[in-house]
Amino acid sequence: MPPVLYLFALCNLVIGSGAFVLGGILVPLSESLHISLAAAGQAMTAYAVSTALLAPVLIIATARWPRKRAVQLALALFAAGCLVCALSGSLVMLLLGRVLMGAGAMFSAAASALAVSLVAPALRGRALSITFLGMSISYAVGVPVGAWLGFEYGWRVPVWLSAGASLAALVAASWLLPANLASAGANFSGFGVAARQPAVLRTWLRTLLYFVAIFSVFAYIGPVLQALNPLSSTQLSITLAVFGLAGVAGTLSGGWANDRFGSLPTMRVQLAVLVTTMAVLPLTRGHLYATMATLVVWGIAGFGVMAPQQSRLAGMAPAQAPLLLSLNGSMLYVGTALGAVISGAMLDHLPLSQLGWVGVPFGLLALLTLAFEPAQVRPVAGAATGSP
Repeated sequence: MPPVLYLFALCNLVIGSGAFVLGGILVPLSESLHISLAAAGQAMTAYAVSTALLAPVLIIATARWPRKRAVQLALALFAAGCLVCALSGSLVMLLLGRVLMGAGAMFSAAASALAVSLVAPALRGRALSITFLGMSISYAVGVPVGAWLGFEYGWRVPVWLSAGASLAALVAASWLLPANLASAGANFSGFGVAARQPAVLRTWLRTLLYFVAIFSVFAYIGPVLQALNPLSSTQLSITLAVFGLAGVAGTLSGGWANDRFGSLPTMRVQLAVLVTTMAVLPLTRGHLYATMATLVVWGIAGFGVMAPQQSRLAGMAPAQAPLLLSLNGSMLYVGTALGAVISGAMLDHLPLSQLGWVGVPFGLLALLTLAFEPAQVRPVAGAATGSP
């Protein structure tokens, strides 16, 4: 595998840690800014909406840039957003920082397109799993460590660390990425044809639905885990770390299963398991080890979906992969935002311990979309297949 994929994994580790650490420390954050828990949860929504709307725009705006410059812009925006969040004294300033971070998350789509373009089609699943490995490691390391620091020393401490790590990632990318890094930019030839195809639209819809399902719980993961089993800050961090380690296993196994068994069988199994664990999670209240076991299975299944999903999408129109993957990322973050909004609206009517059930219908709908998929990925007719 090209060594640059491991740099992408490192940068995704930084982005994932900074983006999702707030989910574990919403309680101290809300107390510090004197806002409600539901209002604090909208920091996750602001990030998600910003990424959904701004990442595709930035991918298009930087289409003709050298890929190194596009990566530098993304990491600089993310670092700036972390700094604004760390300095914020109000919800408005916090949300502004999260918007900047969301814009910088265009990095993930750009890195995905680069990963696809740097390897043979038969290796796309593994290349994408390496690229996203950092994102899953962030749940195993960055998020739980950040949660522990946030409870012990204040919520700003992990945010400041995210700012420093983002700046370090920017320096590393500027130093290590070759100036002539080859990749498709945003190729518009045939994009309209590709984007209107039912297979592409179903893929985007599936991403939207299963991220609504996941983030109806994960947007409030700290309070949810506390509601299921009262935990100390150390216990909460350990639980989040276990979930993250399961995500690492899921990311790697998802890429392997995609290349070994194909994207469609892999996603059928993973989505079915994901829905089952979401239904079971509220039933584990008062049983810590049952909660952790359920989270392990959830992490393996949930993180394992991304590589086959993206590999399938890239195979439909390889020349349009940057924009198709960016818009798939938009669906991911629209789903993240909707999940946070839907579960936030339910907080006055449903105990935190039962939020897992809110996402089950959306997970079932995501699974249902697979019933319409052909067994083999076929390039979209009429879409360009060459380089831009």
